[in-house]
Amino acid sequence: MAYGISTYAYFWRISDRAPEPLSLTDMLRDTAELGGQVFQICDYAPIESYDAARLADVRATARDLGLRLELGTRGIRAERLDTYLRLARELDVTLVRSMLNTADHRPGTAEAVALLKQAVPRYADAGVTLGLETYEQVATDDLLTVVRRVDSPHLGVVLDPGNSVARLERPVDVVAATAPYVVNIHVKDFAFTRRDGWVGFTYAGCPLGEGLLDHAGMIAAVRPKERGINQIVEHWLPWQDEGFDTTARLEHQWTQHSINTLLRSE
Repeated sequence: MAYGISTYAYFWRISDRAPEPLSLTDMLRDTAELGGQVFQICDYAPIESYDAARLADVRATARDLGLRLELGTRGIRAERLDTYLRLARELDVTLVRSMLNTADHRPGTAEAVALLKQAVPRYADAGVTLGLETYEQVATDDLLTVVRRVDSPHLGVVLDPGNSVARLERPVDVVAATAPYVVNIHVKDFAFTRRDGWVGFTYAGCPLGEGLLDHAGMIAAVRPKERGINQIVEHWLPWQDEGFDTTARLEHQWTQHSINTLLRSE
């Protein structure tokens, strides 16, 4: 098991709101400086355009910094999964996270099983595990049906219990249901706050340990240390009214706090 950081922990600092967005190398160096052991390049479209030489540079930079790499994408069409399997081979990656749906493809259970039964054996042959993330667009029961029917040790669940709240699924239930199948954990805390005038709620991120995530309970259920499952820091940090500098500073502070909290839990 190792602790790491995702590109989602740099969401605003790599966005078009940043005066000078961080590069992938910047994120790798920052992760190492903060004490992370893994960096998950997740939903980071530029990586798909890197040629072999540039991918080799990323792999070498990560190695020199003492970091392992993971990848993340969306979708389960053959072309998409083959692209990320190729990238995984180039980057010495053994874990790829994906999600069932994309903007133009929402496979039902039967189609998802058929597609994954074709793709997962290729991942297995390469020593790469594919993890499907829990989130509100797909019921956790349906996600688990897909995983069980494909029935491969190289297909599992990327557990992010906060995502499923928007589907009115309780985080504790998502953790309990998915625990035997988890291959990767996204660690982000979350909370509800009342809107002005008590008209509804805002559901957003918060510093780890200050919200509704029962991290200790999740770890007890999944047993990541025993099973070699990495924990990857992410955030749902809202944009701050004060602007980019304040938002970027908070983003860094939340990441540092999360990594320090995880390392202290050892």
